[in-house]
Amino acid sequence: MKKKIARFLAIDLGDRRTGLALGDSLTNIVSPIGTINAAKGPALLAALKKVLEENAPDEIVIGLPLNMDDSEGAASKAVREFALQIAQLTNKPIHLHDERLTTFEADSRMAQSGRTHAEKKALRDSLAAAAILEDFLRAQ
Repeated sequence: MKKKIARFLAIDLGDRRTGLALGDSLTNIVSPIGTINAAKGPALLAALKKVLEENAPDEIVIGLPLNMDDSEGAASKAVREFALQIAQLTNKPIHLHDERLTTFEADSRMAQSGRTHAEKKALRDSLAAAAILEDFLRAQ
């Protein structure tokens, strides 16, 4: 049986910045594609709708912030509510994936990059989204 090739958009939801990455199940190559600088709410949803139209993913992966003991807190609840909004907006499959340590991984990737603090801050969220999607694809 032939495996269906899917294109994924990963979202690392933040309070002020939301990181984005794209990848697919054929190559498992993931690319950070940028950050949306908007608080949770209508402005973020409008910006995401534009990204979804431009990139046409088949499925969406959203980072789920779990505590180190696997429990969920207030941030997890906010992500689950956001995921419902995205599901209604897109009618596409939504996957919630553990995002623990992805910001740490993004920072580690940039540590020796020679970038300034401001440049690293601008890239951190999209690299975290890429780390979420890479982990999700590895787990498939």
